[in-house]
Amino acid sequence: MLKTARGQVDGLLRMVEEDRYCIDISNQVMAVQAILRSVNRQILHAHLECCVTDSMGTADEKQKIDEIIKIIDKLSE
Repeated sequence: MLKTARGQVDGLLRMVEEDRYCIDISNQVMAVQAILRSVNRQILHAHLECCVTDSMGTADEKQKIDEIIKIIDKLSE
């Protein structure tokens, strides 16, 4: 998915360089944002399933939970 996002960003750069219609550029920006949100969601799911789960009952547990709380706060801004 990240390669897809990179391709879309490359396309976005070309659109700006070609002075394309602003609404078309904005739609492309939203498409890239949607892909990156999806990638981030997958990363966070994997982090919860692996890193956070593995830290339960260890000295790292509090740190992992705090990290997730900070990310949730950032996502809700």
